[in-house]
Amino acid sequence: MSIETLRNRIAQLEREKANFERSLSREQENARKKQAEISQISRSINKNTSVSSLSSKQRQIESKQRQLSGYEKKAADLQSKVAGKNAELLKKLSEVGRAEKQEQRRNDQEEKKRQGQQLSHSKHVTRELERQAQIHRQLSSAPIVVQFADLPKKITVLFIASNPTDQTQLRLDEEIRAITKKIRESEYRDAVELKSLWATRPDDLLQALNEYKPTIVHFSGHGSDLGELVLQDDSGHTKLISLEAIVQLFTVMASGIELIVFNACFSYAQAERVTSHVKAAIGTNDSVGDEAARVFAAQLYSAIGFGKSVREAFAQAKVALQLEGIKEEDIPELYVAEDIDDESLVLVRPET
Repeated sequence: MSIETLRNRIAQLEREKANFERSLSREQENARKKQAEISQISRSINKNTSVSSLSSKQRQIESKQRQLSGYEKKAADLQSKVAGKNAELLKKLSEVGRAEKQEQRRNDQEEKKRQGQQLSHSKHVTRELERQAQIHRQLSSAPIVVQFADLPKKITVLFIASNPTDQTQLRLDEEIRAITKKIRESEYRDAVELKSLWATRPDDLLQALNEYKPTIVHFSGHGSDLGELVLQDDSGHTKLISLEAIVQLFTVMASGIELIVFNACFSYAQAERVTSHVKAAIGTNDSVGDEAARVFAAQLYSAIGFGKSVREAFAQAKVALQLEGIKEEDIPELYVAEDIDDESLVLVRPET
């Protein structure tokens, strides 16, 4: 519920409470007057009052006592309603306080993210200038040559999926279906083996990385704006994995991994950090839709399967989004290690 909706509800509760308080005041005043009438009749009874007059006065008193009881009952009911409105008001005021703090945290996070993006962009520009200078130096002496003989005959892509039941449900099955189709249609399809891991728990990660020894690790699912990955617990609910834990995972498990793809929202920090341990990583600088995630990933692996470099595959995947009319081509970002030339980083060995 938005802060504005909460504030509107508080204003409505205050109006309802004020109405109840006015009604309560009227009932209390009616009860006071009726009590005064009863007292007046009672005082008028004395030893000289005749039997018939006494009987009449007693009937009047009984009638007014019944009326008094009705007023008192209504007053008690209204007091209960006022107390209820007070309790609900306190609850809504507390909710507004929490919502305002959350909004402030989001604003702070957005500002931190913006500053991080600016810093990341500056670093990227610096790295690009250095890379261009390095390419110029290399071209002045010898052309860049990809040593295909040094590439493995087969690479493994490990598709790690997580779609907790308490999160918005993603079409991850459509994503892997599209990836599988594109790999099968690629030129060097026999050189790419796709493995998948579903409903992933944190303790599945080390097991899968040890078991499959992947060349490419592909995370598909949700991410948080704090740089966390969203996995699952044993009940199928959200289990957040911190940015530091992700970086530490690839600190100890980087052997053989050439590329990590974080196909999840707000994963740019993860991608940037892990390039201290692997050659390249892809992340996103914003939330990303199901369709964009599917189209981008499918074309990325298609290009890799045709023997394209990581830089070419990334560029083709962004073009695929534009061709489909999906306005999210600026969301994916490619990060590479400082000593790596992404244009010569080819993962699939052409068949001879």
